[in-house]
Amino acid sequence: MSLRIRFRFDGRCSMHPRYNPQKDGSPQHRECSGCESLYVIHLYCDIARKKAVTGDGILVSNPEIPAQADDSCADSAADKSPPAPEQGN
Repeated sequence: MSLRIRFRFDGRCSMHPRYNPQKDGSPQHRECSGCESLYVIHLYCDIARKKAVTGDGILVSNPEIPAQADDSCADSAADKSPPAPEQGN
């Protein structure tokens, strides 16, 4: 099984449109929420990229293939059912 994931986010701060967290690192304007948000998104994408490369935290589950029911299975299940209670008059 093959899985391809691309990590890309294009965003700009409305106050500082030239800020790029990938090139500039942590924002110089600490009080700017736009720059801070871009930096946090950059950090989380980097963490996700590293986890995808190492396979850390990725679970692969293979669903079991249900057995094909045939008439013999249906008959045996009906034979094992409890008897119906008798109704007294």
